[in-house]
Amino acid sequence: MLDNWQPWIEIAQLSFIGYFVALTVVYLILNIISFVVIRRYMRRYDNQLLPMSFGPLLPPVSVIVPAYNEAVGIVSSVKSILQLEYPKYEIIVINDGSRDDTMATLISAFDLQVYHEAYRNQLTTQPIRQVYRSKKHPQLRVIDKDNGGKADALNTGINASRNPLFCAVDADSILQRDSLDRIVRPFIDEPETVAVGGSIRVANGSTIRQGLLTKVGLPGSWLARLQIVEYLRAFLFGRMGWSPLNGMLIISGAFGVFRKQRVIECGGYQANTVGEDMELVTRLHHHMNNKKIPYRIAFIPDPVCWTEAPEDLTTLKNQRIRWQRGLMESLTKNIGLLFSLRGKAAGWIAYPFMLFFEGIGPLIEVLAYLLTAYFFFTGLVDLNFTLTFLLAAFGLGVFISIFSLILEELTFRTYQSKRDLMWLIFTAVLENFGYRQLNSWWRLRGFWQFIRGRRHNWGTMKRVGRLGQ
Repeated sequence: MLDNWQPWIEIAQLSFIGYFVALTVVYLILNIISFVVIRRYMRRYDNQLLPMSFGPLLPPVSVIVPAYNEAVGIVSSVKSILQLEYPKYEIIVINDGSRDDTMATLISAFDLQVYHEAYRNQLTTQPIRQVYRSKKHPQLRVIDKDNGGKADALNTGINASRNPLFCAVDADSILQRDSLDRIVRPFIDEPETVAVGGSIRVANGSTIRQGLLTKVGLPGSWLARLQIVEYLRAFLFGRMGWSPLNGMLIISGAFGVFRKQRVIECGGYQANTVGEDMELVTRLHHHMNNKKIPYRIAFIPDPVCWTEAPEDLTTLKNQRIRWQRGLMESLTKNIGLLFSLRGKAAGWIAYPFMLFFEGIGPLIEVLAYLLTAYFFFTGLVDLNFTLTFLLAAFGLGVFISIFSLILEELTFRTYQSKRDLMWLIFTAVLENFGYRQLNSWWRLRGFWQFIRGRRHNWGTMKRVGRLGQ
Protein backbone atom coordinates (compact mmCIF):
# COMPACT_ATOMS: atom_id res chain seq x y z
CA MET A 1 0.00 0.00 0.00
CA LEU A 2 2.78 2.42 0.97
CA ASP A 3 4.63 1.61 -2.24
CA ASN A 4 1.68 2.99 -4.19
CA TRP A 5 1.92 6.26 -2.28
CA GLN A 6 5.72 6.58 -2.53
CA PRO A 7 5.79 8.55 -5.81
CA TRP A 8 3.22 11.01 -4.43
CA ILE A 9 5.20 11.42 -1.21
CA GLU A 10 8.34 12.22 -3.20
CA ILE A 11 6.41 14.69 -5.34
CA ALA A 12 5.11 16.36 -2.16
CA GLN A 13 8.63 16.63 -0.71
CA LEU A 14 10.04 18.01 -3.96
CA SER A 15 7.18 20.53 -4.07
CA PHE A 16 7.91 21.67 -0.51
CA ILE A 17 11.62 22.04 -1.29
CA GLY A 18 10.79 23.90 -4.51
CA TYR A 19 8.50 26.29 -2.62
CA PHE A 20 11.23 27.37 -0.16
CA VAL A 21 13.83 27.65 -2.93
CA ALA A 22 11.49 29.78 -5.06
CA LEU A 23 10.65 32.01 -2.08
CA THR A 24 14.35 32.50 -1.37
CA VAL A 25 15.13 33.32 -4.99
CA VAL A 26 12.37 35.95 -5.13
CA TYR A 27 13.55 37.58 -1.88
CA LEU A 28 17.15 37.48 -3.11
CA ILE A 29 16.15 39.25 -6.33
CA LEU A 30 14.17 41.85 -4.37
CA ASN A 31 17.13 42.41 -2.03
CA ILE A 32 19.54 42.88 -4.92
CA ILE A 33 17.19 45.34 -6.62
CA SER A 34 16.79 47.15 -3.29
CA PHE A 35 20.54 47.37 -2.77
CA VAL A 36 21.14 48.85 -6.23
CA VAL A 37 18.29 51.35 -5.85
CA ILE A 38 19.28 52.36 -2.31
CA ARG A 39 22.93 52.92 -3.27
CA ARG A 40 21.79 55.13 -6.14
CA TYR A 41 19.43 56.89 -3.75
CA MET A 42 22.20 57.46 -1.19
CA ARG A 43 24.50 59.03 -3.81
CA ARG A 44 21.82 61.67 -4.48
CA TYR A 45 20.89 61.94 -0.80
CA ASP A 46 22.28 65.38 0.05
CA ASN A 47 21.07 67.05 -3.12
CA GLN A 48 17.51 65.82 -2.90
CA LEU A 49 16.54 67.50 0.36
CA LEU A 50 15.20 70.92 -0.49
CA PRO A 51 16.39 73.70 1.82
CA MET A 52 13.80 75.50 3.90
CA SER A 53 14.20 78.61 1.70
CA PHE A 54 12.34 76.63 -0.98
CA GLY A 55 9.39 76.15 1.36
CA PRO A 56 6.80 77.63 -1.06
CA LEU A 57 7.69 74.89 -3.56
CA LEU A 58 6.82 72.10 -1.15
CA PRO A 59 3.20 70.89 -1.21
CA PRO A 60 1.27 71.38 2.05
CA VAL A 61 0.49 68.14 3.88
CA SER A 62 -2.24 67.08 6.30
CA VAL A 63 -0.94 64.59 8.88
CA ILE A 64 -3.80 62.31 10.00
CA VAL A 65 -3.40 60.31 13.22
CA PRO A 66 -6.19 57.81 13.99
CA ALA A 67 -6.25 56.85 17.67
CA TYR A 68 -8.15 54.25 19.64
CA ASN A 69 -7.18 53.66 23.30
CA GLU A 70 -3.75 55.29 22.79
CA ALA A 71 -3.49 57.28 26.02
CA VAL A 72 -0.04 55.81 26.83
CA GLY A 73 1.81 57.08 23.75
CA ILE A 74 -0.39 59.59 21.93
CA VAL A 75 1.25 62.67 23.46
CA SER A 76 4.79 61.61 22.42
CA SER A 77 3.56 60.78 18.95
CA VAL A 78 1.87 64.16 18.47
CA LYS A 79 4.93 65.96 19.90
CA SER A 80 7.15 64.23 17.35
CA ILE A 81 4.86 65.44 14.55
CA LEU A 82 4.79 68.99 15.94
CA GLN A 83 8.60 69.07 15.66
CA LEU A 84 8.71 68.15 11.98
CA GLU A 85 10.95 70.38 9.85
CA TYR A 86 8.43 71.19 7.15
CA PRO A 87 7.16 74.62 6.09
CA LYS A 88 3.40 74.00 5.90
CA TYR A 89 1.45 71.15 7.44
CA GLU A 90 -1.50 70.53 9.72
CA ILE A 91 -2.12 67.74 12.22
CA ILE A 92 -5.51 66.06 12.59
CA VAL A 93 -5.85 63.55 15.42
CA ILE A 94 -8.96 61.37 15.25
CA ASN A 95 -10.14 59.98 18.57
CA ASP A 96 -12.22 57.02 17.38
CA GLY A 97 -14.44 56.59 20.43
CA SER A 98 -11.59 55.52 22.72
CA ARG A 99 -12.59 53.86 25.98
CA ASP A 100 -9.51 54.97 27.88
CA ASP A 101 -8.20 58.49 28.66
CA THR A 102 -6.99 59.29 25.13
CA MET A 103 -9.29 62.31 24.72
CA ALA A 104 -8.69 63.69 28.21
CA THR A 105 -4.93 63.23 27.78
CA LEU A 106 -4.95 65.19 24.54
CA ILE A 107 -7.07 68.00 25.98
CA SER A 108 -4.71 68.38 28.93
CA ALA A 109 -1.41 68.07 27.05
CA PHE A 110 -2.22 70.45 24.20
CA ASP A 111 -4.73 72.84 25.79
CA LEU A 112 -7.55 71.97 23.42
CA GLN A 113 -10.67 74.06 23.07
CA VAL A 114 -13.88 73.51 21.09
CA TYR A 115 -13.47 74.67 17.52
CA HIS A 116 -16.32 75.34 15.08
CA GLU A 117 -15.54 74.84 11.42
CA ALA A 118 -17.19 73.74 8.18
CA TYR A 119 -16.85 69.99 7.62
CA ARG A 120 -16.93 68.62 4.07
CA ASN A 121 -18.42 65.13 4.19
CA GLN A 122 -16.85 63.66 1.01
CA LEU A 123 -16.53 60.19 2.53
CA THR A 124 -19.25 58.63 4.70
CA THR A 125 -18.17 58.18 8.33
CA GLN A 126 -19.54 57.71 11.81
CA PRO A 127 -20.92 60.88 13.50
CA ILE A 128 -18.53 63.48 14.89
CA ARG A 129 -19.04 64.45 18.52
CA GLN A 130 -16.81 67.53 18.67
CA VAL A 131 -13.87 69.25 16.99
CA TYR A 132 -11.08 70.78 19.07
CA ARG A 133 -8.15 73.05 18.30
CA SER A 134 -5.00 73.57 20.34
CA LYS A 135 -4.40 77.02 21.81
CA LYS A 136 -0.68 76.24 21.96
CA HIS A 137 -0.34 74.81 18.45
CA PRO A 138 -2.86 76.29 15.94
CA GLN A 139 -1.99 73.66 13.33
CA LEU A 140 -3.25 70.88 15.62
CA ARG A 141 -6.90 69.82 15.56
CA VAL A 142 -8.48 66.85 17.35
CA ILE A 143 -11.74 65.28 16.20
CA ASP A 144 -13.71 63.26 18.72
CA LYS A 145 -16.09 60.83 17.01
CA ASP A 146 -18.12 57.69 17.50
CA ASN A 147 -16.20 54.46 17.11
CA GLY A 148 -16.12 53.17 13.54
CA GLY A 149 -12.73 51.51 13.16
CA LYS A 150 -9.40 52.70 11.82
CA ALA A 151 -10.55 53.08 8.21
CA ASP A 152 -13.51 55.19 9.32
CA ALA A 153 -11.21 57.36 11.44
CA LEU A 154 -8.86 57.91 8.49
CA ASN A 155 -11.78 58.85 6.24
CA THR A 156 -12.87 61.38 8.87
CA GLY A 157 -9.39 62.88 8.77
CA ILE A 158 -9.49 63.05 4.97
CA ASN A 159 -12.83 64.89 5.12
CA ALA A 160 -11.40 67.41 7.57
CA SER A 161 -8.06 67.86 5.77
CA ARG A 162 -7.33 71.06 3.86
CA ASN A 163 -4.28 70.06 1.82
CA PRO A 164 -3.78 68.09 -1.44
CA LEU A 165 -1.56 65.49 0.23
CA PHE A 166 -2.33 63.62 3.43
CA CYS A 167 0.03 61.58 5.58
CA ALA A 168 -1.44 58.67 7.55
CA VAL A 169 0.49 58.00 10.77
CA ASP A 170 -0.20 55.44 13.48
CA ALA A 171 -0.69 56.80 16.99
CA ASP A 172 2.14 54.59 18.27
CA SER A 173 4.71 56.04 15.85
CA ILE A 174 7.56 58.50 16.23
CA LEU A 175 8.62 60.48 13.15
CA GLN A 176 12.06 61.90 12.51
CA ARG A 177 12.18 65.64 12.01
CA ASP A 178 12.92 65.46 8.29
CA SER A 179 10.34 62.74 7.57
CA LEU A 180 7.98 64.87 5.48
CA ASP A 181 10.88 66.49 3.60
CA ARG A 182 11.97 63.04 2.45
CA ILE A 183 8.66 61.39 1.74
CA VAL A 184 7.22 64.18 -0.44
CA ARG A 185 10.21 64.05 -2.81
CA PRO A 186 8.59 61.58 -5.24
CA PHE A 187 5.54 63.86 -5.53
CA ILE A 188 7.86 66.69 -6.63
CA ASP A 189 10.13 64.61 -8.90
CA GLU A 190 7.29 62.64 -10.52
CA PRO A 191 3.95 64.51 -10.55
CA GLU A 192 2.05 61.30 -11.41
CA THR A 193 2.91 59.88 -7.98
CA VAL A 194 -0.24 58.98 -6.03
CA ALA A 195 1.21 57.32 -2.93
CA VAL A 196 4.55 56.94 -1.14
CA GLY A 197 5.44 54.60 1.70
CA GLY A 198 8.15 55.19 4.28
CA SER A 199 10.44 52.74 6.02
CA ILE A 200 9.34 51.50 9.43
CA ARG A 201 11.80 50.68 12.21
CA VAL A 202 11.36 49.15 15.66
CA ALA A 203 11.68 51.80 18.39
CA ASN A 204 11.94 49.36 21.33
CA GLY A 205 15.31 49.78 23.04
CA SER A 206 15.92 53.27 21.64
CA THR A 207 15.94 56.47 23.69
CA ILE A 208 12.96 58.77 23.09
CA ARG A 209 12.68 62.18 24.75
CA GLN A 210 9.88 64.70 24.22
CA GLY A 211 8.71 62.96 21.07
CA LEU A 212 12.17 62.68 19.51
CA LEU A 213 14.29 59.55 19.08
CA THR A 214 17.69 60.61 20.38
CA LYS A 215 19.59 57.30 20.37
CA VAL A 216 19.09 54.04 18.49
CA GLY A 217 19.52 50.90 20.55
CA LEU A 218 18.58 47.24 20.73
CA PRO A 219 15.64 46.20 22.94
CA GLY A 220 16.19 43.84 25.85
CA SER A 221 13.24 41.74 24.69
CA TRP A 222 14.21 38.93 22.35
CA LEU A 223 10.78 39.06 20.77
CA ALA A 224 11.34 42.68 19.78
CA ARG A 225 14.84 41.86 18.46
CA LEU A 226 13.41 39.15 16.24
CA GLN A 227 11.02 41.70 14.80
CA ILE A 228 13.90 44.06 13.96
CA VAL A 229 15.38 41.46 11.61
CA GLU A 230 11.92 40.67 10.26
CA TYR A 231 11.19 44.35 9.54
CA LEU A 232 14.52 44.79 7.73
CA ARG A 233 13.89 41.81 5.47
CA ALA A 234 10.20 42.28 4.71
CA PHE A 235 9.47 45.99 5.23
CA LEU A 236 12.66 47.65 4.00
CA PHE A 237 14.33 45.45 1.39
CA GLY A 238 11.19 43.55 0.39
CA ARG A 239 9.10 46.61 -0.38
CA MET A 240 12.03 48.60 -1.75
CA GLY A 241 12.48 45.87 -4.35
CA TRP A 242 8.93 46.28 -5.66
CA SER A 243 9.09 50.09 -5.89
CA PRO A 244 11.15 50.43 -9.13
CA LEU A 245 8.74 47.99 -10.80
CA ASN A 246 5.74 50.06 -9.66
CA GLY A 247 4.48 46.84 -8.12
CA MET A 248 4.32 47.71 -4.42
CA LEU A 249 0.94 46.59 -3.05
CA ILE A 250 1.48 47.56 0.60
CA ILE A 251 2.13 50.90 2.26
CA SER A 252 2.22 50.47 6.00
CA GLY A 253 -0.52 52.21 7.93
CA ALA A 254 2.19 53.46 10.27
CA PHE A 255 3.53 55.97 7.74
CA GLY A 256 2.43 56.78 4.19
CA VAL A 257 1.56 59.83 2.10
CA PHE A 258 -1.26 59.90 -0.47
CA ARG A 259 -2.66 62.27 -3.06
CA LYS A 260 -6.03 63.05 -1.48
CA GLN A 261 -8.08 63.47 -4.65
CA ARG A 262 -7.06 60.07 -6.01
CA VAL A 263 -7.99 58.40 -2.74
CA ILE A 264 -11.40 60.11 -2.72
CA GLU A 265 -11.97 59.00 -6.32
CA CYS A 266 -11.40 55.41 -5.15
CA GLY A 267 -13.90 55.79 -2.31
CA GLY A 268 -11.41 56.29 0.52
CA TYR A 269 -10.47 53.61 3.01
CA GLN A 270 -12.78 50.59 3.17
CA ALA A 271 -14.31 50.09 6.60
CA ASN A 272 -15.09 46.39 6.05
CA THR A 273 -11.49 45.18 6.21
CA VAL A 274 -8.77 44.96 8.86
CA GLY A 275 -6.10 45.58 6.19
CA GLU A 276 -7.29 49.01 5.12
CA ASP A 277 -3.74 50.17 4.29
CA MET A 278 -2.94 47.37 1.81
CA GLU A 279 -6.49 47.31 0.44
CA LEU A 280 -6.33 51.00 -0.48
CA VAL A 281 -2.98 50.66 -2.26
CA THR A 282 -4.10 47.56 -4.17
CA ARG A 283 -7.32 49.35 -5.15
CA LEU A 284 -5.34 52.40 -6.30
CA HIS A 285 -3.35 50.16 -8.66
CA HIS A 286 -6.56 48.64 -10.00
CA HIS A 287 -8.33 52.00 -10.34
CA MET A 288 -5.47 53.83 -12.05
CA ASN A 289 -4.84 50.97 -14.47
CA ASN A 290 -8.52 50.69 -15.39
CA LYS A 291 -8.74 54.45 -16.00
CA LYS A 292 -5.50 54.35 -18.05
CA ILE A 293 -4.07 57.13 -15.87
CA PRO A 294 -0.25 57.22 -15.57
CA TYR A 295 0.74 56.80 -11.93
CA ARG A 296 3.51 55.88 -9.54
CA ILE A 297 3.38 54.25 -6.12
CA ALA A 298 6.81 54.59 -4.56
CA PHE A 299 8.81 53.74 -1.44
CA ILE A 300 11.35 55.81 0.48
CA PRO A 301 14.07 53.69 2.15
CA ASP A 302 15.15 56.16 4.82
CA PRO A 303 14.40 55.00 8.38
CA VAL A 304 11.85 57.77 8.86
CA CYS A 305 9.27 56.23 11.19
CA TRP A 306 9.82 54.38 14.46
CA THR A 307 7.09 52.25 15.96
CA GLU A 308 6.60 50.19 19.10
CA ALA A 309 6.74 46.44 18.44
CA PRO A 310 4.86 43.94 20.63
CA GLU A 311 6.91 42.40 23.42
CA ASP A 312 4.47 39.65 24.43
CA LEU A 313 3.36 36.64 22.43
CA THR A 314 -0.37 37.28 22.78
CA THR A 315 -0.22 40.77 21.29
CA LEU A 316 2.15 39.68 18.53
CA LYS A 317 -0.06 36.70 17.72
CA ASN A 318 -3.16 38.91 17.43
CA GLN A 319 -1.26 41.37 15.25
CA ARG A 320 -0.04 38.72 12.79
CA ILE A 321 -3.43 37.02 12.61
CA ARG A 322 -5.00 40.40 11.86
CA TRP A 323 -2.36 41.20 9.21
CA GLN A 324 -2.98 37.90 7.44
CA ARG A 325 -6.74 38.44 7.39
CA GLY A 326 -6.17 41.92 6.05
CA LEU A 327 -3.87 40.64 3.31
CA MET A 328 -6.41 38.05 2.14
CA GLU A 329 -9.25 40.59 2.25
CA SER A 330 -7.21 43.07 0.20
CA LEU A 331 -6.33 40.51 -2.45
CA THR A 332 -9.81 39.07 -2.84
CA LYS A 333 -11.53 42.48 -2.91
CA ASN A 334 -9.25 43.48 -5.79
CA ILE A 335 -9.06 40.15 -7.62
CA GLY A 336 -9.66 42.01 -10.89
CA LEU A 337 -6.07 43.26 -10.74
CA LEU A 338 -4.71 39.70 -11.07
CA PHE A 339 -3.47 39.17 -14.64
CA SER A 340 -5.40 42.24 -15.75
CA LEU A 341 -4.56 43.36 -19.29
CA ARG A 342 -3.53 46.73 -17.87
CA GLY A 343 -2.19 45.36 -14.59
CA LYS A 344 1.50 45.57 -15.56
CA ALA A 345 3.95 44.54 -12.81
CA ALA A 346 1.37 45.00 -10.06
CA GLY A 347 -1.09 42.57 -11.62
CA TRP A 348 1.29 40.14 -13.32
CA ILE A 349 4.16 39.85 -10.81
CA ALA A 350 3.39 41.42 -7.41
CA TYR A 351 -0.20 40.17 -7.04
CA PRO A 352 0.62 36.50 -7.88
CA PHE A 353 3.58 36.64 -5.50
CA MET A 354 1.48 38.04 -2.67
CA LEU A 355 -1.31 35.55 -3.31
CA PHE A 356 0.87 32.45 -3.50
CA PHE A 357 3.77 33.14 -1.13
CA GLU A 358 2.15 35.51 1.39
CA GLY A 359 -1.50 34.50 1.16
CA ILE A 360 -1.47 30.72 0.67
CA GLY A 361 2.15 30.39 1.81
CA PRO A 362 1.40 29.79 5.51
CA LEU A 363 -0.74 26.76 4.62
CA ILE A 364 2.04 25.33 2.46
CA GLU A 365 4.73 25.98 5.08
CA VAL A 366 2.83 24.44 7.99
CA LEU A 367 1.96 21.39 5.88
CA ALA A 368 5.59 21.12 4.80
CA TYR A 369 6.88 21.08 8.39
CA LEU A 370 4.26 18.62 9.65
CA LEU A 371 4.33 16.21 6.71
CA THR A 372 8.13 16.17 6.46
CA ALA A 373 8.39 15.27 10.14
CA TYR A 374 5.75 12.56 9.68
CA PHE A 375 7.39 11.16 6.53
CA PHE A 376 10.80 11.01 8.23
CA PHE A 377 9.75 9.41 11.51
CA THR A 378 7.62 6.82 9.71
CA GLY A 379 10.44 5.98 7.28
CA LEU A 380 8.53 7.14 4.19
CA VAL A 381 11.45 9.35 3.07
CA ASP A 382 15.17 8.84 3.59
CA LEU A 383 17.60 11.04 5.48
CA ASN A 384 18.92 12.76 2.34
CA PHE A 385 15.45 13.96 1.38
CA THR A 386 14.89 15.30 4.90
CA LEU A 387 18.25 17.06 5.06
CA THR A 388 17.60 18.69 1.68
CA PHE A 389 14.27 19.98 2.97
CA LEU A 390 15.87 21.32 6.16
CA LEU A 391 18.51 23.12 4.11
CA ALA A 392 15.83 24.71 1.92
CA ALA A 393 13.48 25.62 4.78
CA PHE A 394 15.98 26.71 7.41
CA GLY A 395 19.35 27.29 5.73
CA LEU A 396 18.03 29.50 2.95
CA GLY A 397 15.97 31.45 5.49
CA VAL A 398 19.10 32.17 7.52
CA PHE A 399 20.88 33.24 4.33
CA ILE A 400 18.20 35.79 3.39
CA SER A 401 18.01 37.20 6.93
CA ILE A 402 21.78 37.69 7.19
CA PHE A 403 21.92 39.05 3.64
CA SER A 404 19.35 41.69 4.62
CA LEU A 405 21.48 42.66 7.63
CA ILE A 406 24.54 42.98 5.40
CA LEU A 407 22.63 45.29 3.06
CA GLU A 408 21.52 47.36 6.05
CA GLU A 409 25.13 47.64 7.22
CA LEU A 410 26.33 48.64 3.74
CA THR A 411 23.67 51.34 3.39
CA PHE A 412 22.13 53.01 6.43
CA ARG A 413 24.11 51.46 9.31
CA THR A 414 21.32 52.26 11.74
CA TYR A 415 22.87 50.00 14.39
CA GLN A 416 26.48 51.19 14.46
CA SER A 417 27.64 49.38 17.59
CA LYS A 418 29.59 46.22 16.72
CA ARG A 419 28.05 44.56 19.74
CA ASP A 420 24.55 45.37 18.49
CA LEU A 421 25.43 44.10 15.02
CA MET A 422 26.71 40.80 16.39
CA TRP A 423 23.53 40.37 18.41
CA LEU A 424 21.46 41.05 15.29
CA ILE A 425 23.40 38.46 13.27
CA PHE A 426 22.76 35.93 16.02
CA THR A 427 19.10 36.97 16.03
CA ALA A 428 18.91 36.53 12.25
CA VAL A 429 19.99 32.91 12.68
CA LEU A 430 17.76 32.33 15.69
CA GLU A 431 14.72 33.76 13.90
CA ASN A 432 14.54 30.80 11.54
CA PHE A 433 14.38 28.19 14.29
CA GLY A 434 11.02 28.58 15.99
CA TYR A 435 9.98 32.19 15.46
CA ARG A 436 9.41 31.88 11.72
CA GLN A 437 7.45 28.64 12.17
CA LEU A 438 5.34 30.22 14.92
CA ASN A 439 4.61 33.12 12.59
CA SER A 440 3.52 30.69 9.90
CA TRP A 441 1.10 29.08 12.35
CA TRP A 442 -0.37 32.44 13.37
CA ARG A 443 -0.72 33.47 9.72
CA LEU A 444 -2.44 30.16 8.98
CA ARG A 445 -4.92 30.96 11.74
CA GLY A 446 -5.52 34.34 10.11
CA PHE A 447 -6.03 32.59 6.78
CA TRP A 448 -8.55 30.25 8.41
CA GLN A 449 -10.39 33.14 10.06
CA PHE A 450 -10.65 34.80 6.64
CA ILE A 451 -12.06 31.60 5.11
CA ARG A 452 -14.63 31.44 7.91
CA GLY A 453 -15.59 35.06 7.30
CA ARG A 454 -14.72 36.41 10.75
CA ARG A 455 -15.70 40.05 11.16
CA HIS A 456 -13.09 42.78 11.33
CA ASN A 457 -12.23 44.99 14.30
CA TRP A 458 -9.65 47.56 15.44
CA GLY A 459 -7.87 44.97 17.55
CA THR A 460 -5.90 45.72 20.68
CA MET A 461 -2.20 46.43 21.11
CA LYS A 462 -0.65 46.12 24.55
CA ARG A 463 1.60 49.16 25.04
CA VAL A 464 4.64 49.09 27.28
CA GLY A 465 5.05 52.88 27.19
CA ARG A 466 8.32 53.01 25.23
CA LEU A 467 7.18 56.00 23.19
CA GLY A 468 6.12 57.90 26.23
CA GLN A 469 9.53 57.87 27.87
